[in-house]
Amino acid sequence: MHVVETMDELIARVQRQVYRLTDLHEALNGILITETSSDGTITVEVDGNAALTGLSFTGGISEFTPEKFEKLLVETARAAAHRALTERGGLIDDFNSESTR
Repeated sequence: MHVVETMDELIARVQRQVYRLTDLHEALNGILITETSSDGTITVEVDGNAALTGLSFTGGISEFTPEKFEKLLVETARAAAHRALTERGGLIDDFNSESTR
């Protein structure tokens, strides 16, 4: 544990922590993942919370059965969400590891 010697040192330490929190917040809000299905017909975009922010299709989906469309859409969305949450977790892990130094 670090002992604070002066009020100036305490203020500087708190200010560094505020800057780090602000940087983390901005990095988390900046996560935007785009995932395209293996055949290129479906593109899904999600944010750092894995919330859907964009969805697009090519004309190739017109040849899909409803079951194939649903399966490919869910697989693509799941892959995008996984990547977003993995990136988010990495940012939080980095922040936490820096906080314990």
